[in-house]
Formats: sequence, C-alpha cells, structure tokens
Amino acid sequence: MNTALNFSKIAIGFNKYILNLQNKICKGLEEVDGKAKFIEDAWEREEGGGGKTRVIANGNVFEKGGVSTSIVYGELPYAMQQAFKVGINNFFAVGLSLVIHPKNPYIPTVHANWRYFELFDMEGKIIDRWFGGGTDLTPYYLFEEDAIHFHSTLKNAIEPFGENLYSSYKKNCDEYFVNKHRNNEARGIGGVFYDYLRPTNEKDAERLFEFQKANGNCFLDAYLPIVKKRKNISFGEKEKYWQEIRRGRYVEFNLIHDRGTLFGLKTNGRTESILMSLPPTVRFEYNYQPQPGSEEDKLLQVCLIPKEWV
Repeated sequence: MNTALNFSKIAIGFNKYILNLQNKICKGLEEVDGKAKFIEDAWEREEGGGGKTRVIANGNVFEKGGVSTSIVYGELPYAMQQAFKVGINNFFAVGLSLVIHPKNPYIPTVHANWRYFELFDMEGKIIDRWFGGGTDLTPYYLFEEDAIHFHSTLKNAIEPFGENLYSSYKKNCDEYFVNKHRNNEARGIGGVFYDYLRPTNEKDAERLFEFQKANGNCFLDAYLPIVKKRKNISFGEKEKYWQEIRRGRYVEFNLIHDRGTLFGLKTNGRTESILMSLPPTVRFEYNYQPQPGSEEDKLLQVCLIPKEWV
C-alpha cells in the first residue's frame, strides 16, 4: 500500500477482513461442490494496488463462479472525478465481490459485494469515506421457502444495527437490480443493497465496520442451505433452456446498469476479474415468453412485482 495516503485503521482492518472472508467462503463452496476447487489469479494494478481473483468451474454443483478481492488506490481517474464532482484527488477502494452460477437450474445464482472507499485530498487527508454492499438471489425456479430463508437470514444479521434497516435496504435492492430497459423487470428476488454509508466519527466508523462484517459473515448461512436442498433435483433441456434465458437478463444488467462493473472499468481495473460475474452460457431469444401459469411464468411474475418475503 502507498502509506503516503495515510489509510485509516478501518481501511487496514477491512482489507484484512475481506481476505479472511474470501478464504472462508471459498472453502464453504468447495465443500458443497465436492469436486471443483478454486484457482487463484493474483494481479497487480499499475497505478496502485491489485487483487486476488478466485474462480471455480465445471464442478459437481457450480458451473462457474468467482470470489474476488481487490485493493486499489492512487490518483482518482478523471471519469470518477466527474462522477464524484471533485478535482484531482487520491482514493483507496477495497472490497470482495462474488457471483456463483450453479449447474442445476433449481439452484439460484447468487451475488454479493462488500466494499469500503476513502477519498483523499492531495495532501493525503481523508475528505470522504463510505461503506457499501449487499447480496441478492437470482433463482430460475421459485421456491418460496428458499426466498424466505434467504431474506430472513439477512434480516436477522442486520436487525441488531437498526430495526428498520432491513426493510430500507431490501427496498434499495428491489429498485437497483432491475433491468429498466425491460419495463423494470427484476433480475431475481432481491436481497439487501446499501451504498454511501458515511461514518460521522470514528466510533460510528467502527459501528459500520461491524455492520459490514455481519453482512459478510451471514452469507454462507443464507445461501448454502438452499444449495444443499436443491442440488440433487433432476432437470432436463427445458429447465436448462429457461436458465439460459434468465442468465441473458443477468448479463444485460451487469453490462448496462451495474455500478461495480462500470467503476471497475473506469478505474482501469482488471477486465477479466470485473467480468468474471458473467455466466458461462446464455441465451438471447427474440421476445421469448413463458407459457402462462407455468413454473417459468411464476418466477417471471415475481420479478415484475417485488414481494415482501419476511
């Protein structure tokens, strides 16, 4: 790290935390898969920083997935200066991002990200900082008990920090992970999403750090029970076809709307790591509509109208 930027205690602590969380999540996913192992590709960013991209593929359960950490810093790129409405500044950004695409269409795809950002003036003084993140679920077939489990786990992790936070961050998620160009069709059943959580002082920074850890720590509890319950359900070409149709919507969102993708590309992040979120196979069929009343249609209706799960 460029110590001239005087990274905060929170930044250093969060960097350590996400590296440990990466190990924990990768181990948990490998154990459930029983075959595939993550391979690690460490990379460096010329302007400052780097990361560890870990990818799993062609497993018993997971067709493709990535669990990646990055710590990037240096002069804020011009595109981001414009976005943040600031002049020449330095920045520090650390985070963990993951996307898991299962083989079986009855297992949902899952996405999560937890990040921390600091903005410095040219003398190295912090002038802004915030936390952001969340996790969301993208099923291809709807099992309401799975949706309830996923949302309940997130709610239970968040509630100690404020009884209204879950409902607020769920609403954010419902409004964010939407393909606006497709009549506000959600890409899944949501989860929680929050951004620009700015601490008011050091005590508040520690509180937000604990909040962030609570969200990261509950991830495996929210997702793995669903994987274990659905991984042995038989499926055929029909289910795979629908999965690939819905994966196409996932690609559309990530390439058109996702802030993380756009931030990574604008800050000269590593393209391979940024686009690891894309599924291995997708299908784009003109004006495809599922049969009314089918299980595929049941999922689509939930994506058109957000539902309260807990």
